[in-house]
Amino acid sequence: MSEAAGTLDFESALKRLEEIVKKLENGELSLDSALELFEEGIRLSRFCHVKLEQAERRVEILMKNSSGQPRPVPFESENEE
Repeated sequence: MSEAAGTLDFESALKRLEEIVKKLENGELSLDSALELFEEGIRLSRFCHVKLEQAERRVEILMKNSSGQPRPVPFESENEE
């Protein structure tokens, strides 16, 4: 990966993953280069997946009521007013 694992955040990983996809879609890479980028992309994809799961668990914990049961909370998009 382009950044050390300790300093990589979700947004950076996602941006790098998007760059990799563009390069792979271009189709002008050698087989070895494409495989290296694909491997990096898989690692980044797994990293992002783990980060999203962690965030989802945190949200679930925060949204529990006093008895520990999840409580429904309506989602309001930024466009709603």
